[in-house]
Amino acid sequence: MRKRSSAEGAPDLVGKGYRDRLLRIYELLYAQFGAQHWWPGEDPFEVMVGAILAQNTSWKNVEKAITNLKGAGALFPEGIATLGLLKLADLIRPSGTYRVKADRLLQLVAFLKDHYGFSLEAMFRVPLSRIRAELLAVKGIGPETADSILLYAGGYPVFVVDAYTKRIFSRHGFIRGGCAYGELQTLFMEALPADVPLFNEYHALIVRLGKSRCRARPICEDCVLQCLSQETRNSGDNPGRE
Repeated sequence: MRKRSSAEGAPDLVGKGYRDRLLRIYELLYAQFGAQHWWPGEDPFEVMVGAILAQNTSWKNVEKAITNLKGAGALFPEGIATLGLLKLADLIRPSGTYRVKADRLLQLVAFLKDHYGFSLEAMFRVPLSRIRAELLAVKGIGPETADSILLYAGGYPVFVVDAYTKRIFSRHGFIRGGCAYGELQTLFMEALPADVPLFNEYHALIVRLGKSRCRARPICEDCVLQCLSQETRNSGDNPGRE
């Protein structure tokens, strides 16, 4: 992934006032919900573990699994590496699909050992394009998990896209339905300044809106973004639809 370049075939929304719209959405969400203090974690490795455990489960369940790892004195790279698959799976059982996630954690720490001698400092000194490609090559780490690790643990200016992002922005007419991960990420990264705190807070606010209102069955009444979708319909400028 190139840090600030357009994805091939992505809709050209930046030149159509998309930057102003994205910033206004951020301001509205921040005014509504305030700072989210995300991602919770005492250190970068805990954030990395949380990013894997959070796949397809609630954060409440992740917290239980992390508490178990801390109780076992294993919440550090070498500690995870010394646990066998069955022991690790048992500790993270509350997170769901625990055998799969245990294997992914072991794959991650094996990568960290083989490439960087367990040093997160060395890993996070690598340029964004290279370390992102390396993480994506690790079994079980997809774009959302890799980008969560890079943004929240590594402090890289990369925007995290998740199901809430796609749902919210398509429902309000800002993107077309079925917009790919890379396309939507490019729109944010082209339109917004490459600012880690902004990317961090923006993604967290999107998650907050998705969990509280823009659910599978949305609660649209008094939604803070209703005014923007109405403006889009009235203007006839529906930038993300084909």
